[in-house]
Amino acid sequence: MSTSLSLLFQRVAPKLWLTRAAGRLASCRQAWVAQALIRGYAKWYGIDLGEALHADPKAYASFNAFFTRALKPGARKLADSDWTSPADGTVSQFGRISLGQLIQAKRRQYSAAALLGDADLARALGGGWFTTIYLSPRDYHRVHMPCEGRLLGMRHMPGTLYSVRPEIVQGMDGLLARNERLVCWFEHPLHGVYAMVLVGAAIVGSIATTWHGQVAPHGRRMQQWDYGGLAPLRLPQGAEMGHFQLGSTVVLLMPGSAWRFHPGWKTGRTVRLGQAMADRR
Repeated sequence: MSTSLSLLFQRVAPKLWLTRAAGRLASCRQAWVAQALIRGYAKWYGIDLGEALHADPKAYASFNAFFTRALKPGARKLADSDWTSPADGTVSQFGRISLGQLIQAKRRQYSAAALLGDADLARALGGGWFTTIYLSPRDYHRVHMPCEGRLLGMRHMPGTLYSVRPEIVQGMDGLLARNERLVCWFEHPLHGVYAMVLVGAAIVGSIATTWHGQVAPHGRRMQQWDYGGLAPLRLPQGAEMGHFQLGSTVVLLMPGSAWRFHPGWKTGRTVRLGQAMADRR
């Protein structure tokens, strides 16, 4: 399908209905349904189950359980770097947050305030840096901490459910700030406040975090949770923080320090969880 036809389909397709239908199918625990989906999907996308904690497809009671599978201990090494990749995926973009704007694609931008749903947090991150990582259907779909962080808050932003495939993102203005998304912000003892945005998409059944569980998918109202209380949650670098059920995108917004991205961190480059991303200059 050409890009123009794909964009047209994205605009007219019943995305919410398709996503809900896919979610019900993916959660089905009937073995004949789940195993057919798992084996067909693994074969189609060439998924390496040798890295998984459970390499036998029969160990997964549903497609969702397979899709959010854990890795074997030691399958990903954590680099000695200030910031490490929070996920397996492909670098879609990275660069400076300039005048409150992030680059989506050539000649396309969107605002940090729209993405975060919080003008004050956007101002605090102004002049900082960002990177966007696309998780394809074949990737490991758990998201981890890029550096140590004390959880400050979480916000679920309602929105549409366009596909986040690179050609679709490049073809629509501000798509990542229009889709449903989960915004989490943290504080590092030295780096300061930073934010991670887990962007939902077509066929993404839900987004979950390790501290909250599944966040109510496809709601119509913004919800916010504050965690700056007396018993703060601190997550070390590399710790799991959440997961997608089906593929999507992570946007990381870093504070305005003098960071230098690692030479291997390039647009279009495949990256792995834990690899070096950026260090202080």
